[in-house]
Amino acid sequence: MAIAASPLSTTARPGHAPGDSYVQSFARGLEVVRSFSAQSPRQTLSEVAARSGLSRAGARRILLTLQTLGYVDSDGKHFSLTARILDLGFAYLSSMPIWNLAEPVMEALAGEVRESCSAAVLDGTDIVYVLRVSTHKIMSITLGVGSRLPAYCTSMGRVLLAAMPQEQAMACLKASQPEALTRHTVTDIDALRQKIAHTRKQGWCLVNQELEEGLVSMAAPIRDRAGRTVAALNISGQANRTSAKMMQDTMLQPLLEAAQTISRLLAVQNS
Repeated sequence: MAIAASPLSTTARPGHAPGDSYVQSFARGLEVVRSFSAQSPRQTLSEVAARSGLSRAGARRILLTLQTLGYVDSDGKHFSLTARILDLGFAYLSSMPIWNLAEPVMEALAGEVRESCSAAVLDGTDIVYVLRVSTHKIMSITLGVGSRLPAYCTSMGRVLLAAMPQEQAMACLKASQPEALTRHTVTDIDALRQKIAHTRKQGWCLVNQELEEGLVSMAAPIRDRAGRTVAALNISGQANRTSAKMMQDTMLQPLLEAAQTISRLLAVQNS
């Protein structure tokens, strides 16, 4: 079963309830932006309204505002995002020098193990890719910076969940509403809790075909100077080329060393 990258929801994250300072109109604007995707790059007003859960009038006001600001273009019937929208994501990447430090390390790791290498952070119930070095087409979808996948069934997601207090991790798992994406996907909350506890204990995670049939991945934490996990690093490949056992036996040590190298560089950067 193939999985599409999950969209960002502008509803509150687990454990975070909107307060008096919550600006609903801004949240609705983000819903409109997020209604565009690889599957729906050009939409009519009605389609945007339906996908963002807004009235036509509300969606129209937001689209026209975004068009005035240069983030949306229109041919009179269809709307689409412009390249200016990339400024929003680039602001995050450029404010985090860790990714400039990590890229050459990841390129070296990908070259050594000859498998794709990625880094991600946790956002709500999803992981978000912030850097990727691809050597093979390993999934049915194209992954890149900004791609989102469920945390509960990914190696990077479990590493990031393992770094959280147990109650917070459990709240995230429950909010994820796990579903069976393949015949291997673990969906039972208690079983997932045990897997995250095991990840926390051993310091890394391997996930075998739970996200997509044939996909194997292994991840390790990237830590800041204080020892807090700030991101996860993984390598991933096809099971018919690299079995789970082969990945663990031959690639775990290079992965751990790369994650430690990035962590050391981050510590020096912030010293």
